[in-house]
Amino acid sequence: MKTFNSQELFELIETFKTEEDCKQYLFDLKFKPECKCSKCNNIDFYKGIKPYTKVCKKCKHVESGTSNTMFHKVKFGLRKAFYIIYDITTSNGISAKKLASKYKIQYNTAWLFTKKVRTAMQSSEQYPMVERVYVDEFVIGGFEKGAVGRKNKSKKIKAIIAVETTNKNKTKRVYAMQIKDYSAAELRKIFEKHISTSAKVKTDEWRGYSPLKKEYTIKQDKRIKNNNPSNTQIQKIKSWLRHVHGHVSKHHIETYFNEYSFRINRSQWKDSIFHKCVERMINSEKKTKLQLSATKKVMTRKDYVERVKIYIGMNAEFKVVAGKIRLVA
Repeated sequence: MKTFNSQELFELIETFKTEEDCKQYLFDLKFKPECKCSKCNNIDFYKGIKPYTKVCKKCKHVESGTSNTMFHKVKFGLRKAFYIIYDITTSNGISAKKLASKYKIQYNTAWLFTKKVRTAMQSSEQYPMVERVYVDEFVIGGFEKGAVGRKNKSKKIKAIIAVETTNKNKTKRVYAMQIKDYSAAELRKIFEKHISTSAKVKTDEWRGYSPLKKEYTIKQDKRIKNNNPSNTQIQKIKSWLRHVHGHVSKHHIETYFNEYSFRINRSQWKDSIFHKCVERMINSEKKTKLQLSATKKVMTRKDYVERVKIYIGMNAEFKVVAGKIRLVA
């Protein structure tokens, strides 16, 4: 298939003139030789009766180009979905409120779809940072009386950032994530996810980094704040969240970090950023409205079935309340 590699809006419009163009693009992206059936994991398919569908040779399950992906049952059409992805990936970001107004869709619908896009933008964690890395903590939120410095009781969103640089001190990659506090256990998370043990890490003199020196090459310096690429990225993230999105909940901040990192890390390949995002969404499993908007972890269908099996095996009495399993005391 011919992939869309461009940042020109006119070319996007010319390439995806109809819903069928979008369906064909997603169909070609999904049904590669390694594509597996969502029911039985079989890789052999034959052509379905309906357009842009295939049928599993083993279990006869019918798969479309969008089924069980982030494009599953998009209410406002695939063309608008493609244009929204284009706006998110090729600009400095756009709020759900502006998208709703621009494409004449409901705000909640726009917000849920942008949440899908940001969720798909999550790092694969396959390629950890191996060169010079700057690590620093920061907070997101307005002024809070008595919450100066690293106050763990603060209501502000606590986060940590890692910035990989080139030999000329130019930003190469950026990753940020939310943390509960500034302990070594919480700071370790970004090291384990995104930083190789061979990388040369620079931090400030916060004592939380000291226990990590046993595994990572860390240099602590109190003067690091004067000329630190991580500080530049922190200010950019805060400015972007303030001016583009206004308010961000702590329950959804991780997906906004995904979006910011996704664009920064692909700044050298801007022409293919739209295609990469669409590809990520095709390769990601569908998310329900409850899973996207929930402030707590929602049990998947697989976990749900396993929990029921356990309770039945225990001969325990249970009931289902609002989609949740509750033991009867």
